[in-house]
Amino acid sequence: MNEKFFALPAQRRQAVINAGYRVFSQNPYKKSPMGEIAAEAGISKSLLFYYFQNKRELYLYLWENCVDTTIRYMNEYGCYEQHDLFEMLYRGMQAKIHILRKYPYMGAFSVRAFYERDPQVHMDIHETYQKYKSHGVHSILTRLDPEQFIEGLDLSMMYRQMVLATEGYLWEMMQESVDVEKMERDFVEMIGFWKQIYLRKKEDEK
Repeated sequence: MNEKFFALPAQRRQAVINAGYRVFSQNPYKKSPMGEIAAEAGISKSLLFYYFQNKRELYLYLWENCVDTTIRYMNEYGCYEQHDLFEMLYRGMQAKIHILRKYPYMGAFSVRAFYERDPQVHMDIHETYQKYKSHGVHSILTRLDPEQFIEGLDLSMMYRQMVLATEGYLWEMMQESVDVEKMERDFVEMIGFWKQIYLRKKEDEK
């Protein structure tokens, strides 16, 4: 990638990034036209190829930006410092809503990229995903107190179910225009539901 891309004003860089996220989130990798990304970003196609050698380079840059941005905002919102799973989920939701205000199609891009099977990008995406996932999940699960949850609950399976439910909801929402206020309301309701079914009841509540 041409380092002059990073020398652009932040607003111009964000326009290219958002155009890439929008086009790649709505099309398979192979059918995503670079010309459409360039036009939406307000630059020529030749200039886009000046910044990024080819489509693969742009796609993988967007994926890395997605990972780095998510981790940065999750840290800023104190998600990884929490010992209460549901407080961590709530803060994570706030972080992701903040991200969606800046990059409206980043969530949809990340889900589509995860399921992309094109050999040009598939292995790179999954190598990065597995690296961050294994560290993140282990860190979260080791901080949980099993006594908080119903007896015999498989915490790893519970967390996986929450992640899959969240990804499915996000994908469904991204098929329409993004409504972050509705997303926040729905996630608060979802977290409340998980608390009801997974947390151990206190003696005075039985």
